[in-house]
Amino acid sequence: MKSTLFLFCWLLCTALPAQARDPLVDLINAYRAAPQVCEGRKLGPVPALATHPALSRLQVPAGTFLEQALARAGYKVAHAEALFVPSAPDPQAVMAAIGARYCRRLMSTEFSAAGAVRTGDSWLIVLAQPAPPSRVALLVSQDQTGHAILDAVNLARAQPRSCGAQDFPPAPALAWNPVLASAALGHSQSMAAERYFKHQGSDGRVVGERALAAGYAWRRIGENIAVGQESAAEVVAEWLTSPGHCANIMNPVFSEMGAAYAVHHLLDEPRVYWTQVFGTPR
Repeated sequence: MKSTLFLFCWLLCTALPAQARDPLVDLINAYRAAPQVCEGRKLGPVPALATHPALSRLQVPAGTFLEQALARAGYKVAHAEALFVPSAPDPQAVMAAIGARYCRRLMSTEFSAAGAVRTGDSWLIVLAQPAPPSRVALLVSQDQTGHAILDAVNLARAQPRSCGAQDFPPAPALAWNPVLASAALGHSQSMAAERYFKHQGSDGRVVGERALAAGYAWRRIGENIAVGQESAAEVVAEWLTSPGHCANIMNPVFSEMGAAYAVHHLLDEPRVYWTQVFGTPR
């Protein structure tokens, strides 16, 4: 019975590593919670540092940059520093060694997380500011994102614009077309799934064929694609800086538009593939 309970506890505890307490980080937070005099200046109190399991099991082999080690541990960082204590028997001794020497770093508001790794009597303390979450996670539904692209495009078409060497007067607003949006989604999904970036699909079809297959009988057809942008506003802004893409956006022969995105999730950083299809029906 005892072994069964032990196994259950081990599974439960390892399932929630982010809640584990770090005695040294607790001491650092107690230090940060009180005003300190650092190099003749009074600092603090400052907010507590969060603990993170990746920072408490970090391995930094010789010749490896701290940021590289953090990336390998799965911790995306904006800024980090490491403090090394070669010999201390316990967390209290570590604090006695670093309190005065690294006061300014310990009280810095540049960091919001910390962890400590003990190897024998040597200690590695990592102070970190995690990277902000990717805006890809903030992308809303296809319909909302597509209409946000449409709104940004129509705002651009409402005023004269130079696309490279070609000048365009204001153009009529485009209408949303769900069939063109479906064609756009299919191409974005294909690019994301197969990790390519070009107008010709992996099946050999181009935008006109994709639009016809989706059920759109067109008289004029055009397409913009992009990869890497993380919002509707960003992708339209990028298209407007490119003469060819900008010309498609400003082209008065088009009367309808659809757009969609797809995300490739198998990389360390998700990548967004965008497709915008312009059309004029028969």
